[in-house]
Amino acid sequence: MIDLYYAPTPNGWKPAILLEELGVPYTLKVMALTKGVQFTPEFLAINPNAKMPAIVDHGVEGEPLAVWESAPILMYLAQKHGQFWPKVDWRFDLELTQWMFWQTGNQGPMMGQLSHFTNYAPEDSKAYGFKRYKGETERNLAVLERRLADRPFIMGEAYTIADMQAFPWVFISKKLGAPLDDFPQLAAWRETIKQRPAVQRAIDLGKAGAQHDQNASNNNVLFNQGAGHLMN
Repeated sequence: MIDLYYAPTPNGWKPAILLEELGVPYTLKVMALTKGVQFTPEFLAINPNAKMPAIVDHGVEGEPLAVWESAPILMYLAQKHGQFWPKVDWRFDLELTQWMFWQTGNQGPMMGQLSHFTNYAPEDSKAYGFKRYKGETERNLAVLERRLADRPFIMGEAYTIADMQAFPWVFISKKLGAPLDDFPQLAAWRETIKQRPAVQRAIDLGKAGAQHDQNASNNNVLFNQGAGHLMN
């Protein structure tokens, strides 16, 4: 059995999508991030970075295994269950790994910052941040558009964890102010993945509690974080 520490956000959707695609049993642990549960000693023992998603795999030899950060979680589960990471050769493995790291280091952070300045930043601080991260978001969308020009999925004919990793932020791109009108290949890819039943189930997890009125002006637990959040 796997415990999934989760919130209904693009980062939370990534491992949820894979677990639903795999059809393996898991226990959903929805985290009240606005209340600071990620800073409890119990959760910090699972993820020292105090972020979701994280999993704890109880089905391993010895002590339960904690895995944190979305890319390692997807890579671990795909390898363990032998699905969504085709066994081709070492070059394929390296290329897939590069796309996982690209999402982690580029698309995810840039679109996450766009989300912050669109949804949570104080009004008098929004303009420059929105302009900068909208441009960075569109640059990353262009990377995917070019990649998908001659293939249905990021790694070619096969739907893999690279697609699951990149999809969630593209899924909400329009809501962040970066529509896909100039990215037809990417829009078609988004629609194909969106129609998968496992993806729909994952995105619906915790949906009822996804909305909140917390932002950088009224919540210093989820926003405006500093070293004190971890060291006090």
